[in-house]
Amino acid sequence: MTIQGWILIIVFVGVLLALTKPVGTWLFALYEGRRTPFHTVLGPVERGFYRLSGVNPAEEQGWRRYAVHMLLFNAALMLFSYVVLRAQAFLPFNPQGLAAPVGHLSFNTAISFTTNTNWQSYGGESTMSNLSQMLALTIHNFLSAATGIALAFALFRGFARRESKSVGNFWADVTRITLYLLLPVCLIYAGVLIANGVPQTLAGTVDVSTLEGVKQTLAIGPVASQEAIKMLGTNGGGFFNANSAHPFENPNALTDLLQMLSIFVIGFGLTWTFGKAVGDTRQGWAILSAMLIMFLIGTVVSYSAESAGNPVLHHLGVAGANMEGKEVRFGIAASSLFSVVTTAASCGAVNAMHDSFTALGGLVPLFNIQLGEVVVGGVGAGIYGFLLFAILAVFVAGLMVGRTPEYVGKKIEAREVKLAVLAIAVLPLVILGFTAISSVLQAGLAGPLNKGPHGFSEILYAFTSAVGNNGSAFAGLTANTPYYDGMLGVAMWIGRFFIIVPMLAIAGSLAAKKHTPAGAGSFPTTGGLWVGLLVGTVLILGGLTFLPSLALGPIADHLAMIRAQLF
Repeated sequence: MTIQGWILIIVFVGVLLALTKPVGTWLFALYEGRRTPFHTVLGPVERGFYRLSGVNPAEEQGWRRYAVHMLLFNAALMLFSYVVLRAQAFLPFNPQGLAAPVGHLSFNTAISFTTNTNWQSYGGESTMSNLSQMLALTIHNFLSAATGIALAFALFRGFARRESKSVGNFWADVTRITLYLLLPVCLIYAGVLIANGVPQTLAGTVDVSTLEGVKQTLAIGPVASQEAIKMLGTNGGGFFNANSAHPFENPNALTDLLQMLSIFVIGFGLTWTFGKAVGDTRQGWAILSAMLIMFLIGTVVSYSAESAGNPVLHHLGVAGANMEGKEVRFGIAASSLFSVVTTAASCGAVNAMHDSFTALGGLVPLFNIQLGEVVVGGVGAGIYGFLLFAILAVFVAGLMVGRTPEYVGKKIEAREVKLAVLAIAVLPLVILGFTAISSVLQAGLAGPLNKGPHGFSEILYAFTSAVGNNGSAFAGLTANTPYYDGMLGVAMWIGRFFIIVPMLAIAGSLAAKKHTPAGAGSFPTTGGLWVGLLVGTVLILGGLTFLPSLALGPIADHLAMIRAQLF
């Protein structure tokens, strides 16, 4: 570990904390439907969308209608992407003449980008045309991110409203978030990336001469536009197979820092928005404090493990063994930090290969996802997932003080607790179930490139990433097969929407309740005790469930490494 590495981590956290309130304020304006500076230019565009679609943005929706419209919208987008991918060979902007992806890969990819997972069983530059990258994939980077934020707004309204039958208007939420947040920021962001050397062109390739005088053909395309929204929207799908380790996606240390900041910035801002929505910004800071504690713990463990490296390789005198799988442009600190950031959020972009990390260094990204993608989490998805844990935490607190649990002025009763448990139970049920099946079937065992506990970790990581809608991979699993494309596709759909529907039901239930002022017996939900309870609830309910599987995978791998056994 180095001083420069710790300075990077401190600067990263400091900049995010400084941006939390400004970003949260902007999000709160969208939450309330208020005007922003962009309304002068984009207001007519918004109204045009409403007229063309017949949507009345002032018409409120109950949670069931909100959920149905959201599900139909995403199902239609998934079908659209599947058709575009299957017809790729006959569509324009395909300068390399790439064939259409096969059926199972198109199915997996369409679901992957619809669910904000962006799992990729393919190499982008050798599989997808420019049109497919822009129309079938990048469109989801905007709309799946907007959907996540809109769903968070719906839950915020559930806590904030009193005796209401509605949680907002899905179409108005998605439109405003896309027009007044995601698009303007990404236009500026893409310009910064272009200025730093990220390509933005409809050309397919460029010929260059190497220093040795050899001709080399490099793939290029509309990279900067996809890179901006893939980070800001915590999507993560790479234009190139090497993702953010590729110099055309992530050229230098400045772009690396900007990418990490953009992954977290909306998630940080939404915590402040929640506090503002419920009338007490301390509530948002308490949630952010709990998230930050778990993030920093993971960062310290990962950075320490990667700095120490593999003792077996050190003993053999392998020079630079700690850098295996990492970019020399970024080094160990930036690679470790990136791995924690991208998995604490549901981004999945990588600037180093997690399969090449030490056992403990690889355990941290895996564990981050298994916590439920709530350590900041995806845009919108992180905060509404964390609030599900908050409901369970306040229920436990209510049992301790001997009265009906309350949170931000709403009584938490049996219905809310049952729905929260139902939503949270989806992750371990599907992750562990699908991993177990794949660990015994021949089609599943054909995927890992390594044997022993490391090979098991590759399978476990794949389904953890899919169900958690993260999209990153250990990079040691051959996933482009009918078995894995199908199983991972189903896992991604369940992981996204089987959590959203119970969450919206909670929002509707809370919105219909009266406001209950805090009393002498109320459990305080803004101080250090509450933050500790939140962290404990997430670690116990979200983490310990997976301890046996971690023991079979990365923990066993670490113990074997100590005994000089590698896989």
